[in-house]
Amino acid sequence: MLSGSRIGRRAAWLALTVAVVLTVFPFYWMVRTALTPAADLWTDATSLWPHRPTLVNFARLLNLVGPEAARAAGGSGARIDFLLYTLNSVVYSGLIAVVQTFCCAMAGYAFARLRFPGRDVAFGVIIAALMVPPIFTILPNFVLVKQLGLLNSLPGLVLPSLLMTPFAVFFLRQFFLSIPRDVEEAATLEGVGRWGMFWRIVLPMSRGPLITIGLTTVVWSWKDYLWPLLTGKGEDSRVLTVGLGVFLQQSPNTAPDWTGLMAGSVLSIIPVLLLLIFLGRRLVQSMNFSGIK
Repeated sequence: MLSGSRIGRRAAWLALTVAVVLTVFPFYWMVRTALTPAADLWTDATSLWPHRPTLVNFARLLNLVGPEAARAAGGSGARIDFLLYTLNSVVYSGLIAVVQTFCCAMAGYAFARLRFPGRDVAFGVIIAALMVPPIFTILPNFVLVKQLGLLNSLPGLVLPSLLMTPFAVFFLRQFFLSIPRDVEEAATLEGVGRWGMFWRIVLPMSRGPLITIGLTTVVWSWKDYLWPLLTGKGEDSRVLTVGLGVFLQQSPNTAPDWTGLMAGSVLSIIPVLLLLIFLGRRLVQSMNFSGIK
């Protein structure tokens, strides 16, 4: 007979397997729909894999085929500049991730190591800001960007999120507190100043947490839709999430281009997926080292 611990272990593995399947299956179905010819979308709806897989949905989304060929493949004739929107998303996400991570690192180090009047009050305000839903800040940020004349521009998109977020400051402060003071005291004896200590010693020791904050910031900004929709409607500043929404709106309401939209969704997650594959291990390690459970 099986012991109670073995039964519990098998039940846990079963529950974990079910959770993984439920999580991954929507992504699998998205890929499956993207590879399905538009004509077979409803007739082949119960099959786990299309009987006639094709890459034409990706080709017409990338404008590799003409309008007539796209319509013949089942498309609605809608066309978007997918490469331009992808480039805008890369600039938008990358700029926010790099600048915000660096600014949050400086703020977190200041709260962890420096002594200055009002430090605890300022940190308390930052902690309190964690309880403010981001939706509450959209309207004042939109008014600010509009008054600055930055609507429909990449600077207007990145400006409200460029400097820091409360969670990133708190996260990095917790890690900086775990760094032994002996390391910094030894650097002080060698004549290293505060800025040199931060730049040459603290930052190299904090690569894991910095990568974690950078990754989470990239994922958040890459999938952001509402703010880019409000402030980046212009063709030159439109990011990929908004572009895919425009692509769907161009198709008839009675017959949405689901295969083309799923092809765009598959292509849109590839950059972030590659980042998570190559840097995911550091993310897990830094979560263990930061003291946040």
